[in-house]
Amino acid sequence: MNEERPCAIVTGASGGIGGACVRELSATHLVLAVGRNREALEALSAETGCRVHPLDLADVDDLADVADAVGRVDVLVHAAAVAQALGVADASAEDWRRHLDTDVVAPALLTRALLPMLRAASGTVVFIGSGASTRPVPGSAVYTAAKHALKGVADVLRIDEEPSRVRVVTVSPGQTDTPMLRASVAAGGGTYEPDRYIRAESIAQTVRFAVDAPPDVHLTDIAARPRVEIARI
Repeated sequence: MNEERPCAIVTGASGGIGGACVRELSATHLVLAVGRNREALEALSAETGCRVHPLDLADVDDLADVADAVGRVDVLVHAAAVAQALGVADASAEDWRRHLDTDVVAPALLTRALLPMLRAASGTVVFIGSGASTRPVPGSAVYTAAKHALKGVADVLRIDEEPSRVRVVTVSPGQTDTPMLRASVAAGGGTYEPDRYIRAESIAQTVRFAVDAPPDVHLTDIAARPRVEIARI
């Protein structure tokens, strides 16, 4: 990639928050959009000029290919996730593996592959967490556990990479108007009320805020909640 501008890699780019992050960061960065849906990625490329890298993050053996596609990394945004409403009583071993592989293992391994470039750039890693990691809702044990584990990964990575001046930020959105949330509400038999949810673009602007923080500041945990809380548990 052309190294005249800083480079950002965004996973989950064919989803709601990931796509919004690509649009936001493309104004100032060369962006490599990583996602499963090739058609959605190509539409995003036509809109923003980003480069695309179709990839299912569950295919961990292919994660090193992302590092080979870029010459530098200033920003890494982990927005890819699997989210299915499953409690302990209903979740199979495969359900647990699928969530943990996509939501925890893949971000950790991709970060490892890109760490040399992130260190060289004193870059920023942004993990898109979830309010569910600290404010769980009934029937969400699998997703809550995965996002809770992801926060643990981020918290230790932040300590470990402090000597390299790599910044590690967890942005934890509440209910956000995305296809993932729509599917979750439909699966639970609820009523979708988009006016009550956070816009994906607002989360992308929050990521921008973290990325553009002054060099003497290390933002660590940002909770982004709906303006009027939907539920307090």
